Amino acid sequence: MITGPSLDPDLLRAFLAVADHLSFTAAARALNRTQSAVSSQIKRLEVDLGVELFERSTTSVAVSPAGDALLTYARRILALADEAVQRLRQHDVNGRVRLGVMDDYGALVLPSQLKSFAHAYPGIEIVMETGLTAGMLGRLGRDFDLVIAMHAAGHGDGDLLCRERAIWAGPVTLDPRQLDVIPVALYPVGCLFRQWALQALDKAGRPWRLAFVSHSLATVEAIASQGLAVTVVKSGTFPRSLVPFGRKQGLPSLPRADIRLHCAKELSTASALLAAHIRERFATRAVS
Repeated sequence: MITGPSLDPDLLRAFLAVADHLSFTAAARALNRTQSAVSSQIKRLEVDLGVELFERSTTSVAVSPAGDALLTYARRILALADEAVQRLRQHDVNGRVRLGVMDDYGALVLPSQLKSFAHAYPGIEIVMETGLTAGMLGRLGRDFDLVIAMHAAGHGDGDLLCRERAIWAGPVTLDPRQLDVIPVALYPVGCLFRQWALQALDKAGRPWRLAFVSHSLATVEAIASQGLAVTVVKSGTFPRSLVPFGRKQGLPSLPRADIRLHCAKELSTASALLAAHIRERFATRAVS
């Protein structure tokens, strides 16, 4: 095994203090140590590395070429050490986070994000409720710490996580052009997709009937997959059992939607950590 000198963090902190102040006296004051203690630490570091880190005279101190080369590494080493300590301390956080989210995101998007978060923060308990998020926003702060909700594109407050397309969907065996009346399977009143779908059909002059209404994503998709109705889904959670419909199938275009993260005014450390985790995960998630 090849061994060499180690870089003691305490010695690196003394080195950076002298380099930043260009004075052993000022560095000693910044570190709350005696000047002789700081000088001893610098001498020990120079002996360990086999180089002179400072050019000293009776009136001044300057960083040597070797010291200049060490500066960047010293700052990176100490920054990484501080980051590691902070991350490990965060892992000890305990608490409970109440999260509200749309049914499809709760079933298809959030589970993998929550899994990675639970591994990183095993002491944090997450309670998730799915459903129509329009009603959840009024309960933010009382019943929920965080709510991931859908809004019309360009509207709504909160942090924008991504933008989704609303898409008509149905089975490959169904041709809406051959139907005099479009049967639709949708969510209850309060769902933006329901509102947009019915308004778009009315504007296009296409007669429709509500064939099925359910709070359950799985039920709506199952009905549509059997050819009993068409429905509306998000581009980012489009089900494999259905195919997209559009103008070629005689159906009107639909608006885009913003998916936004809403946070209660006062967040616990646990809730703030989950909010940051969700933002980070969505930043790397591609949605068409």
